[in-house]
Amino acid sequence: MRLSVLCALSIACCHAAGYSLGPDSQPVAGVPKGTVTRHVLAAGKYFPGTPHNYAVYVPAQYDASKPAAFMVFLDGSGALGDGVRVPVVFDNLIHKKEIPVMIGIFVDPGVLPPVGQTQSRFERVFEYDSLSDRYSKFLVEELIAEVGRKYNLSANPNDRGIYGVSTGAVGALVAAWHRPDQFRRVLSFIGTFVAMKGADGFISQIRRSEAKPLRVFLQAGKNDHIAPNQPQGTFYAGSWPINNQVMLEALQFAGYDAKLELGEEAHNMKHGAAILPDALRWLWRGHPAPVEAREPAALDGPDWDSRGKVSSIVRSNQPWEGVYEGAVDAVAGLNGTVYFAAGGTLYRVANGTAEPFKKGVGTVSALAIGEDGKVYAAVGRRIISYGADTRVIASNVSATGLAVTAKGAVYFVDAGKRAGRVGGSVVPVEIMAAGGMALSPDDGMAVVTDSGGRFAWSFQIGPDGELRNGEPFYRLEMPEAGWMSGVRSAAFDSIGQVYFASSIGLQMCEANGRVAAILHSPSGVVKGLAFGKSELFAATEKGLFRRPVRVTGGVRGKLPRPPL
Repeated sequence: MRLSVLCALSIACCHAAGYSLGPDSQPVAGVPKGTVTRHVLAAGKYFPGTPHNYAVYVPAQYDASKPAAFMVFLDGSGALGDGVRVPVVFDNLIHKKEIPVMIGIFVDPGVLPPVGQTQSRFERVFEYDSLSDRYSKFLVEELIAEVGRKYNLSANPNDRGIYGVSTGAVGALVAAWHRPDQFRRVLSFIGTFVAMKGADGFISQIRRSEAKPLRVFLQAGKNDHIAPNQPQGTFYAGSWPINNQVMLEALQFAGYDAKLELGEEAHNMKHGAAILPDALRWLWRGHPAPVEAREPAALDGPDWDSRGKVSSIVRSNQPWEGVYEGAVDAVAGLNGTVYFAAGGTLYRVANGTAEPFKKGVGTVSALAIGEDGKVYAAVGRRIISYGADTRVIASNVSATGLAVTAKGAVYFVDAGKRAGRVGGSVVPVEIMAAGGMALSPDDGMAVVTDSGGRFAWSFQIGPDGELRNGEPFYRLEMPEAGWMSGVRSAAFDSIGQVYFASSIGLQMCEANGRVAAILHSPSGVVKGLAFGKSELFAATEKGLFRRPVRVTGGVRGKLPRPPL
């Protein structure tokens, strides 16, 4: 029997499978019943002119004197309906103490009212199927804030969950991804993690990014957008069941507490509604113990491949910690020594504390350290070296990035989108906005970042010390909202991997130019990166931060052959 016939028979059998609502989805005599009230949220900042219908379920056991756990349900009317019966399930599971006493907030997607006889604008896909943080801001600042005026909602993210179906599942996971400080538990039913508005790319971003403290339950159907004569899928965006499996693998690869239940149904809630009680039990198991970021299960095991992995660079139980509080303009490190500029003063980091090194230097736009122990700073339109004496080594240069070779050659990139060597020639760089500069440990390559665009440039340093053979070599991930990458600085580790401080996190590129890992940024916009002895330092508008790392950086040396 040919494979296509086998697939068709298998799919036909799958369509015959049925699911029914179990006892936890049925009203039970003697179980206290919660109340559901319906409301309208007025149009707000994030979806202008668009009101939202919502409902609030309050369990009979709710005590206004105690902060209550809660879940937000996207496509709220569907979750309230007879096909899913969330209030009934909540009544039963709360009564049996299998989930906490919990309020439910059920919100429908907005519809922009028409003007006269014109058409309405239906907001569901825009709200749910986007990778930006707009919807999470709407939930936190408008919807939850409004419900919180009447009910005592817990501020603890461990007490907060979010649920979505289909495109709403993308909206739920993206909202929690952007705001793990608000949501820690995610229910995703028949999620559309396919190529419609970027959710397929979201999978790869999760796989490469440092894990966040989330627990995720996924459900999908084997026959979701699958037909007997189209086992590869009926829709242009991809395969729903395959991409849910790929999403699970990405989550588990990164270390998340994640689970997938793959049923026999198509794009409907028959299977999801049947397993909803068990899904809620799994999602809230162990409460109030917190959901925490985890390392991958295979970490350091027999088949562990350390190449390019987040957990080969940092560990989740070693977060960023502050070294200096206040806006920091620039930071530089070499051979374990770190300097930074803040408030017109140069500081040296010694034994984990900041000590003044040189006062009254002015506003510093870039910083570098030489092998001679001198600190080089771009101040206004000058480049100045600070050591036993203070010398102006270049004028009429508005440098945004500096780097110094082992032989003392000073390189810069400036606001005019030019890069070059002090005392040598300069070359134009095809960047959108001036960024920073870094040198490879062997002084063979110079990297120039672009704070506006997606690519960072690689230049070879020739025998004459000049920059040559420039290419847009490093392709970085870009934010969903806005066109600026925000990359102002970069730093090399000892094996030629480059760390770029971007608006979506610290992106680590292998020496071949590919983004392999994305680390959490500290608080604030990162202006500079530098390696200490066994730490990575980040300068932001809020302070200087450091984090232990499992790689070596900021040292001179011969590089190994890069991976292909």
